[in-house]
Amino acid sequence: MAVSVDYTTVGHVTVDVMADGSRRPGGSAFYSALQAARLGARALILTRGVRAEIESLLAPYGDELELRVIDAERTTTLQTWGVGRTRAQRMLAWAGEIGADVRLDTAIAHLAPIARETPARWRGRAGFVGVTPQGLVRDWSARDGRIVACALEEALLPRRCDAIVLSETERGSCAELLDGDAARAWAPVIAVTAAAAPTELRLPDGELARVEVPSVEPIRDDVGAGDVFAAAFFLALADGASASAAAAFANAAAAVRIAGDGPAAIGDRAAIEARVAAVA
Repeated sequence: MAVSVDYTTVGHVTVDVMADGSRRPGGSAFYSALQAARLGARALILTRGVRAEIESLLAPYGDELELRVIDAERTTTLQTWGVGRTRAQRMLAWAGEIGADVRLDTAIAHLAPIARETPARWRGRAGFVGVTPQGLVRDWSARDGRIVACALEEALLPRRCDAIVLSETERGSCAELLDGDAARAWAPVIAVTAAAAPTELRLPDGELARVEVPSVEPIRDDVGAGDVFAAAFFLALADGASASAAAAFANAAAAVRIAGDGPAAIGDRAAIEARVAAVA
């Protein structure tokens, strides 16, 4: 399973069942990998599910992404309705855990769980490790499968991490990650996104910084905006950018994404750099 690539996302590619009944690919692993690819990285998704179903979902992006599927009886399927802070989801099917017996050979490993599936350990090489813990703070044990927030379990995090990206809505669940010395023990840099409000950065020296977000009007579709931010942020950090510069670049990537509809709106480097220049 070893493949030498620039950017590897580890997490479930999902079937997202939208309010109108349409089905489309989803999951942090998909959106982040696609953004990485459009920034020029050789991007691989390591996922678990029904191989034929996932390959069909991602067929339109087959020339941009590489795919490795661990076979499962079902693909993680989410029913989704609402937008932004009103968005809600229900778990219709779960593909199961991606076990620790995976091998990575990648410049950047992005653990991108959607439903508590990612391993805390793996074999092989990862030059930079980024985590988006969204899927580690979810519970769907209710009878109707509705997804609700829960506290982060430290055992689900990797022992080594270079940067973490979470959203304002996950702050309560991830309180221990944001608590002074404990935060710096988990990752040197933590970014907290907050939609149109400034992105908050927790830096290695304990300093807090805030980076403004470009204005977007109208917002066409915000699905995957946080995943796009994470990929752009991790790539910029790994390339040597300061945390503030990386966040400005990532905010611009998210702004490009939400100005259009669906994955097709994920921007390339030229579009993102133009948005950065417009803010500066």
